Amino acid sequence: MGFSIHWRGDYILTKQLKIGSMLVYQCPEGYYPYPHLTRLCELNSSWNPAPKRFLPQRCKRVECPDPNVMEYGNISPPQEKYFVDNETTYECYSGYRLRGSSRRVCLPNGKWSGSTPICSRGSGDTCADPGIPPGATRTGSIFGIDDKVTYSCNGNLFLVGSSERVCQENGQWTGKEPACYYKHTYDTPLEVSQEFGSAIKGSLTTLESIDDTQEGRTIRISKNGTLNIYIAMDISASIEEQHFNDARNAVTKLIEKISSFSVTPNYEIVFFSSEVFEVVRILDFLDQKIERNLDLCFIYDLCRNTGTDLNGVFMTFLERMAIIKQRVGAELFKEHRHVLIFFTDGAYNMGGSPAPTVEQIKNTVYMNQTGVPAAQSREEYLDIYIFAIGAEVFDSDLQPLATGIGDRHYYKMKDITNLQETFDDIIDEEEVTGLCGLHKEYETTRKESTRQRYPWWASITNEGLPRDCFGSLVTPKFVLTAAHCFTFGDLPEHVKVKKVKRFILHPEYNITAKRNKGVKEFYDYDVALIQLEEAVNISSVARPICIPCTQETSDALQLVGESTCKEQEDILLKDHLERLSFLTKKGTTSMVPLSNSTLQRDACIKHALGAQGISTKDPKEVVTDNFLCTGGQDPTRDHISCKGDSGGAVFKNYEHRTIQVALVSWGTKDLCGSGGGLVESDQTSRDFHINLFRVVPFLKSILGHDTPDYAPLTFLKS
Repeated sequence: MGFSIHWRGDYILTKQLKIGSMLVYQCPEGYYPYPHLTRLCELNSSWNPAPKRFLPQRCKRVECPDPNVMEYGNISPPQEKYFVDNETTYECYSGYRLRGSSRRVCLPNGKWSGSTPICSRGSGDTCADPGIPPGATRTGSIFGIDDKVTYSCNGNLFLVGSSERVCQENGQWTGKEPACYYKHTYDTPLEVSQEFGSAIKGSLTTLESIDDTQEGRTIRISKNGTLNIYIAMDISASIEEQHFNDARNAVTKLIEKISSFSVTPNYEIVFFSSEVFEVVRILDFLDQKIERNLDLCFIYDLCRNTGTDLNGVFMTFLERMAIIKQRVGAELFKEHRHVLIFFTDGAYNMGGSPAPTVEQIKNTVYMNQTGVPAAQSREEYLDIYIFAIGAEVFDSDLQPLATGIGDRHYYKMKDITNLQETFDDIIDEEEVTGLCGLHKEYETTRKESTRQRYPWWASITNEGLPRDCFGSLVTPKFVLTAAHCFTFGDLPEHVKVKKVKRFILHPEYNITAKRNKGVKEFYDYDVALIQLEEAVNISSVARPICIPCTQETSDALQLVGESTCKEQEDILLKDHLERLSFLTKKGTTSMVPLSNSTLQRDACIKHALGAQGISTKDPKEVVTDNFLCTGGQDPTRDHISCKGDSGGAVFKNYEHRTIQVALVSWGTKDLCGSGGGLVESDQTSRDFHINLFRVVPFLKSILGHDTPDYAPLTFLKS
């Protein structure tokens, strides 16, 4: 081909030097390939675009948009261009006040740190001055009700976000603040997590009424509404296999996380190149022919070719919408919300522009074939998200396809290897307060990784005994633990977990109740609640676990309609030997099989008679029906709990949610010594755990009580 590579960066050849091979240039952080990002080996064995001697390929320093567009203030230092690590400061003229960042730094992704600086003064306008983002031009300087401002980008920048914003009666601007991107500008995983995460949560949370808002955005799915999610992944030749695999894994994670929410969507999932390949058909969901466990295993090379028909994908989605509307009827179709998610570089070369088809999709969802303004009221029922991936992205073709109100719908990512973790972070922000049992399912390199896997885990110290125990956060204001972690005379100030307001022991807990029957310490009803002075801030490292017989747990178990405690128990404790987990001092999980049948239970609890301080011959005097029994070496060698593990949750992970079924109470032997951690049982050691299904009246009397002090849990009627 007569082409040699002389440059200081790195590169990838997707097919070595064969026809159709793509040469992808790579540069160190803070630099980007110039003048081209890629070159393609064509059928005539020449590179496109052709290399030019007078314009050699090189790594060019990342530039940020010009900030010298701010009105009524000064930017220092004034420069013609601003590059990575350049710092700017902002100061307003006399009589004007600064909003936004007074200092900004040009970042490696081609964006400025902080927020847009705005110099304004009290003018009596309904809306505040929306400012001018770096690199942009704004028309409109009056900010009263219904006044508009429009934005465009200067030079070779393109606009991402709202090109037009309208001042509303509530003093807020419609849309989202725009930004100007260079070809080399990209979004970080954190930005995607925060912005796309906020948007998609609004589609998935049905715990509030349809009129409530979340982050200023209407929650649009009512209890009887339907969510249809359409996902398209580009597998054409311009998409590298690694990019495809990363996108597929991220989509798999996104679907798993969506299953954690109370909405159960219908899916249409396609891979596309010159043809559209349906991996999951949304019509099968309507016909109830498909399992909700979606497996996206797919052979990358099976249907991959050089053509890309992006319009064909939109046409497929439009046809599916038309069939759904025909099947359910126009009235029920009004309750259907549609979310389209695309992973592509936008390099379509057949099928024509998808823009007209997008307009048809809008008309179908807005139910407005004639462009009547009343269609505005249905814009909230359609979102089209574009994730621009690949070595070279056609922003000008893709960006106009993104559709939806409020949050940004176009994301450009340099590296999507972290997209799986990015999608996982979507559920970890504070706004999803109504969902119990959410957690990370894998270890990460983050310092808080263990807490993210077990965000309900609480460590309790009683300085009055002294004794250490575990507990579990069950609401933002209550921790559930064992009653024996306290003694008569303990005061709230003796207990260290957060600032404690009070602790409440089960009224029937009495450790000396059976001393005259040969049971020195009797642990029946060994359960207590600690009320905190202040609510815990819900986050990825602090979130309540689900507990039995609540509506919140029915939602986690995806029980439709009016459910019962018995239904929950049948799901969570359905087998004779149920695999459950608890945490040890070292924060590791121990898996224990629960002996649940009558025969197995009797064989398990008989070992209680070998515990210190037990002289009765009847194991049922020691272990009542309120206990679950674990331990021993048959059929498996189980882990046992250690001193300090008391009060901790015995839990089960169900479809990406954690549900506590019991709490660690007592055991027959101390095999742990001072080390703790994972310790295996011997032949006769047993642990006994309070079954939470048996103490629901106590939990309901406190946690279900409607009081100004805290929000109650919703307990089931039966």
